[in-house]
Amino acid sequence: APCNVLAMLEKLGKKTAFIGKVGNDMFGTQLKNAVEEVGIDTRNLVIDNEVHTTLAFVHTYPDGDRDFSFYRNPGADMMLTKDEIQEDLIRDSRIFHFGTLSSTHEGVREATRYAIDVAKEAGCIISFDPNLRPQLWPDQAQLKAAVTEFLPYTDILKLSDEELFFVTGKEHIEDAVEELFAMGISVILYTKGSQGAEVYTRTAHVAVSGTGKKAVDTTGAGDGFIGSFLNQLAYEGRTLDDMKKMTDKEWESYLIFSNRYCGESIQKKGALSSYLTRQEMEMLFG
Repeated sequence: APCNVLAMLEKLGKKTAFIGKVGNDMFGTQLKNAVEEVGIDTRNLVIDNEVHTTLAFVHTYPDGDRDFSFYRNPGADMMLTKDEIQEDLIRDSRIFHFGTLSSTHEGVREATRYAIDVAKEAGCIISFDPNLRPQLWPDQAQLKAAVTEFLPYTDILKLSDEELFFVTGKEHIEDAVEELFAMGISVILYTKGSQGAEVYTRTAHVAVSGTGKKAVDTTGAGDGFIGSFLNQLAYEGRTLDDMKKMTDKEWESYLIFSNRYCGESIQKKGALSSYLTRQEMEMLFG
């Protein structure tokens, strides 16, 4: 999922790098080639000679929604260690984005914690999309603990309507925002599928409706949303202090862009291949 975000950002003209691990097998080679093909820096994509690449199979339903099956016990991505993190790569970045799948096992969880610490110390904006995949966790308590552990380090939290209750224990986003702000989160990006999305900060709240576009495949749609949202921040050179002062109108322009972007991407199959370039967006929307 973070790699989808990076691929989308590359399509929009940003420089990105991926941290992770694949096996020394045909699947690992295929993934590495696919990532490099879209321009993502792979210097910290580690090759494991002992453990095979994790596989994920996506089943797409007639309405464009999807389900996942994973082959991963163990998988190479679980084997990334703290010592394999290239600190300079993080220190040279402005935004650090991550999810929960790099925390399912203690070794890679320690690596994730360490990478976040380096990013925080370097002044990066920390973006967190829990992107829950319960079937990859020994039990739901461990998944909940991982999400809870990382929330206090988060500047931008992307939360879907499907994840709201699991993460916060609240049925309605309005009842959860103050508790999330109290943890130190500055921006909450709340996505609602075809119903649109909302942004909450301590000083702003904006909601936009969905585009009404028919979905062919929603794989990578949430990643495209947070990626296009982060793109706007990077494009305008926003800092964390800037975000705390942004107006409803400014946030609304971000949501409109992300909404349009995902509305187009879900009309194509796949994730990386469905993302539009900046030129394509300009041709469609000006």
